[in-house]
Amino acid sequence: MRIPRPRSLNGLISIGLVLITLPLLLAIARAAYQMDRLATESEHLLLQGVQATQSSQELQENITAMLRNARLYQVIGDPELIEAYDERQHTLTTTLANLEQLVPIVPLDVIQRVRRDANTIAAGIHAYPADSVQLEEVLGRFARLSRDSVELRSASNRYIDLGLTTLQLNARRAQEALAWQTAALIPGTLVIALIFVLLVSRPIRKIDRAIQELGKGTFSRPIKIKGPSDLESLGRQLEWLRQSLLELAIEKNKFLRHMSHELKTPLANIREGTELLIDGSVGNLSPNQREVATILRDNGLTLQQLIENLLSFSAWQSRNAELELSRFSLHELLKSVANFHRLVVVSQQIKLDIKADDISLYADRAKLRMILDNLISNASKFTPASGTIYVRARKKQSELVIDVADTGPGIPAEERDRIFEAFYQGKTAQGGRVQGTGIGLSVVLECVHAHGGSVRLVTNRRKYSGAHFRVKMPIEQAATLEDTAINA
Repeated sequence: MRIPRPRSLNGLISIGLVLITLPLLLAIARAAYQMDRLATESEHLLLQGVQATQSSQELQENITAMLRNARLYQVIGDPELIEAYDERQHTLTTTLANLEQLVPIVPLDVIQRVRRDANTIAAGIHAYPADSVQLEEVLGRFARLSRDSVELRSASNRYIDLGLTTLQLNARRAQEALAWQTAALIPGTLVIALIFVLLVSRPIRKIDRAIQELGKGTFSRPIKIKGPSDLESLGRQLEWLRQSLLELAIEKNKFLRHMSHELKTPLANIREGTELLIDGSVGNLSPNQREVATILRDNGLTLQQLIENLLSFSAWQSRNAELELSRFSLHELLKSVANFHRLVVVSQQIKLDIKADDISLYADRAKLRMILDNLISNASKFTPASGTIYVRARKKQSELVIDVADTGPGIPAEERDRIFEAFYQGKTAQGGRVQGTGIGLSVVLECVHAHGGSVRLVTNRRKYSGAHFRVKMPIEQAATLEDTAINA
């Protein structure tokens, strides 16, 4: 059974706040109830204690005054003393009535006995002469009245002490209950908060990851967001955007492939014609004519390199390229690359300084050659006449480290963050023969990442005055490693 959830983010947040605050409000209400109950009990106990104390004190005072009046009546025999005794007797009756209302503070049997003895003494005073023996016997009951008054006062004190003990026990129990309630409330509240944080943060994290992938140009993973309706709606919009961008990328790659193939056919004819001219197949050429034919051939080679870059970039964007692994010597590869660029650097009066360790590589030879070709070609465009392009290759543990640097002006700080972006072009090259397409460094990044390596621009210019690129990649590639193209 699926648990119903709020359809909107605001509804989810509102329910979360209610579920978090409701236990807190219940705890506060329970604490307030406990405090009110304890306050009521303490007030009731205090009121009963004060009333019992006052009544017990009045009872003892009345009994003492009644005994004094009775003894004076025995001695003097004045009838006015009987009237004073009757007034005290009336006050005693009122006090006993007040004590009866304080049940269970005072024992009722003691109150009844005090009332009977007081009535018996009053009747004796009215019935017997002042000097009679019968009156003396009746007045003897004052001793028991005094003991009973003391007992009533002790009973009220015991009840007050018992009430205080009970009140303290109830307060302690209420404190313990509130402590346990707080202890259970804190983790419960945290669990509820964590659940709602997960319900909200999980789709938000997916949206954030989807936006990052779209920003990096990764369009292959569908975007599916589950959660509140407004976040799901945002996910659907991102999915629509992904599909639109994917269609644009497919159309762009298709255009690049078609354009590249269309350019290769006339370019092949141009190169074939220039080769025939240089070889003398159509007649001997003068030195000036041979120089022009050589320039045409070199530019044809450069155009072919640019077209190969476009085809490679298109292939990676389509994610159909794989590493073609083989074992080869780095020295031989660098020698071939140097020969390819020899005419360019000579014509531009640039020195190509190559130093490398003798390393046996197990990698994709064509892609590594493309890395070197593009880095050297990029350096030649920005290196002035009489400048130098440095190529250094060394083995560092299990990695191949390649440094390609030049003595040009370097890359401005405002352009460094975008140099590996496809189709981004910086300042116009100083010595390049053909304006680039802006994908050379992007292809380098693709090739390096395909080998599980990294490429970066070294900004420390203490060793080389111009741009300095450093490539790091494993010397030994796994035989089953596939191209995991990372979009620049």
